[in-house]
Amino acid sequence: MVSVLSRLRNPFKYTQLAQSPDTTTSRLHIPTFRFFNSKRHVILAAAALLVLFSLGAPFLTAPNTGRSHASGSQGWSFGPRPQTTVDAVDWSRFAYTQYATNAPYLCNSVMLFEILHRLGSRAERLLMYPSNFEISRAGTDDESKESLLLRKARDEYNVRLKPIEVVARNSDDPDKATWAESYTKLLAFNQTQYDRVLSLDSDSTTMDELFLLPPVPLALPRAYWLNFDDRVMSSQVLLIQPSKFEYKRVAQATSTAGSNDYDMEIVNNLYKDNAMILPHRPYNLLTGEFRNQGSHKDYMGSDEEPFDPEKALKEAKYLHFSDWPVPKPWIHAEPKVLDERKPKCIQNQRTNSTDCVQQKMWLGFYEDFARRREKVCNITVAATRKRRWAKRTIDLGTIYEPRFD
Repeated sequence: MVSVLSRLRNPFKYTQLAQSPDTTTSRLHIPTFRFFNSKRHVILAAAALLVLFSLGAPFLTAPNTGRSHASGSQGWSFGPRPQTTVDAVDWSRFAYTQYATNAPYLCNSVMLFEILHRLGSRAERLLMYPSNFEISRAGTDDESKESLLLRKARDEYNVRLKPIEVVARNSDDPDKATWAESYTKLLAFNQTQYDRVLSLDSDSTTMDELFLLPPVPLALPRAYWLNFDDRVMSSQVLLIQPSKFEYKRVAQATSTAGSNDYDMEIVNNLYKDNAMILPHRPYNLLTGEFRNQGSHKDYMGSDEEPFDPEKALKEAKYLHFSDWPVPKPWIHAEPKVLDERKPKCIQNQRTNSTDCVQQKMWLGFYEDFARRREKVCNITVAATRKRRWAKRTIDLGTIYEPRFD
């Protein structure tokens, strides 16, 4: 090998092209190799390069410069590690996060984890729950519903459980208690054991691809149903890069929040000018869009593309229940309310036919939720907290949710 290299070294001598006869200007002098004027030398060079590559290939692999999952350092060392295929991703660096402050909301979280498990999501799953929820052994007499659901999430859906202290504002109005506890969602900013976490409010399919986006403290979609010029962002989907610094900012904002400031206001105040915007289509579809009998421009992005409800649902990654004054799907709604608020069938004057696709799809969302809730949690949609929810919706819900009446 050494003899070959020594023979290759001397012939590598530069020669210059002839200079221009015009002495006032000079042309570009291009070096050429005399060595390659010989066919025999070309063969020797190719053979030497092949040997060098064979011996050196194992050492040419780029080192893994990303931080290890257990390092405990904050943020990304040099941005996300380059990945050649999805199979090469270290999914233990990422997690879907949920928080629950009571049994009904705990069931909602377990239902989401069931979907992610069934569809084969690769990222980890983290559930933050009140530290006063006790987890009993299987078969324990009088085991609480909370314990049953936590064990189910852990044992069947591979969910990591993390007890926390619920973050809530002291309020004399019990109807605002659940909204005040929404601050707990923002604890996701403090989950620094992960490089990225994805916090979701409702049903979704897998969104693993979001974890591989370029690094940014927060990415989220806009609330497309509000005034476009206001650029309001939605807190229903939060892709968070946890860090002590960002959590400190969020905690400070929470402690000084006004009486009508909740997680959505805090996120908008802190990140309105520097968050990455996720396209609401397909990452933030409202069930209320299927009740909309007018223009779908806000969701579609233009008037040119017609709204195809089946196509919209098929492409959607996230479906959020928002049908004020219809209550959330885990709260019983009187049949009269559903009948009055369901989408109307569309009469096609040209063909004299009736199109009820949107109506069937919308009713199906609620029927499917009730079936899965009973199957996953063994909880039926009962007529509980109906009056309180209606009051809270009137007070606060119109700030966030559209009307399609």
